[in-house]
Amino acid sequence: MNDKLSVARKAVTTLILAVDVGNTNTVLGILNGENLVCSGRIATNINDAEDDYAIKLYSFLRINSIDSIDGAIISSVVPALNRTIKKAIYSVCKVTALIVGPGIKTGLNISIDNPASLGADLVVGAVASVSKYPCPQVIFDLGTATTASVIDKNKTYIGGTVLCGVKTAVNAISSGTAQLPQVDITSPGKAICSNTIDCMRSGAVYGTAAMLEGLVERFEDELGEKLTVIVTGGLGKTISRECRMDVIYDENLLIDGLRLIYERNKK
Repeated sequence: MNDKLSVARKAVTTLILAVDVGNTNTVLGILNGENLVCSGRIATNINDAEDDYAIKLYSFLRINSIDSIDGAIISSVVPALNRTIKKAIYSVCKVTALIVGPGIKTGLNISIDNPASLGADLVVGAVASVSKYPCPQVIFDLGTATTASVIDKNKTYIGGTVLCGVKTAVNAISSGTAQLPQVDITSPGKAICSNTIDCMRSGAVYGTAAMLEGLVERFEDELGEKLTVIVTGGLGKTISRECRMDVIYDENLLIDGLRLIYERNKK
């Protein structure tokens, strides 16, 4: 058992399972108060049954020496899996998970055309970000899709934009062309490259970084204020390193948001 987990066990009051279901990956986190004890990723598969997710969850808990949990909360952008994963959690942990959605207290002020249409992942990320970083701000979540969430100086969610995700775009040109291969998304070290693979990497990494910079400039022009820029998501670390602006990379932003929402609803 690692030292971090041993310390958490000694002072443990409540262990909470936070589950962020994305289109490609599902992130699992075990929280002891504000302390993230451990985390991991499993593949999201809409065709997996309750037992499949129960086996994955059981394995994750055993690998991290977690014997039991006291509560759970789910954020999902795959509604068809909500009931499946909720039942899997109950099967393994014997707790009924909260699901971020209608009826859940988030504490987030939302001012868009249809607040009910705002994705659970965007809500959760914004809840965490406004509690941690100065406003106004923009949150970029780099997953299957790249999303931007703009929060004004009054901590109100006012809108944003949705773009094609980095891997989604690379996979699209690889499968739609005869001579472009599949590549891993890493920085090639320079923008002007001399071979196909590095050229694709340059476009994916530097092209995305430049796109984020351009969007921030436009957002700031519309608001008339400087924004705090937060980046999260699977490729957030790779892209944020190449941005020519001040960027806060927060790997566990959504897990923190799930913790806050759980605490606001646990009674």
